[in-house]
Amino acid sequence: MSLRHAYTLWAPIYDRLVRPAFADLRPRSLARLQAAPGERVLIPGIGTGLDIPHLPQGPRYVGVDLTPAMLAHARARACEHGCDIELHEGDAQALPFEDESFDHAVLHLILAVVPQPERALAEVERVLRPGGQVLVFDKFLRPGQRAPLRRLLNPLISRLATRTNVVFEELLPHAPGLQVVHDEPAAAGGWFRFITLRKEDAGRD
Repeated sequence: MSLRHAYTLWAPIYDRLVRPAFADLRPRSLARLQAAPGERVLIPGIGTGLDIPHLPQGPRYVGVDLTPAMLAHARARACEHGCDIELHEGDAQALPFEDESFDHAVLHLILAVVPQPERALAEVERVLRPGGQVLVFDKFLRPGQRAPLRRLLNPLISRLATRTNVVFEELLPHAPGLQVVHDEPAAAGGWFRFITLRKEDAGRD
């Protein structure tokens, strides 16, 4: 089953399943956003727009999702909350934007969903301006962590919803311009993490 097909099926019930589990964690993650008024903030994998009620006012937001059914919910939520956000159908692994066209990015529960998370992170690096901030909230195994049950379940679960075997540190070499500036446990004994990245200025000595 393709990711688009899977999340088309999930769209009608996604909020009921996911919103309660992360209701407190989304605003905690977005409290880290250091975007000034007028700056552009990219949200790949925006899904049904569960982040929208918690987005600080001032920046200009652009959301991307692979699934039209999910975007329909996001549009309705944006209207409900009076949020001025551009929504585009697109693939987080091949973003339809020019290089260095965003000031910040928010990656909530997307790196552990896409088939090639290293490509998704590299794409964020590409479209981010030097000095830009990336907020990551997702579930990751630690380097060398055995987690046999999570690894065993991954082939099945990854076809239906999300991956359970992603190691964040293995993604970083694919986006060498992004540097970790903060990393802390968020939930589930540290399986879910809040990670803040910043894109280095290539011209800096």
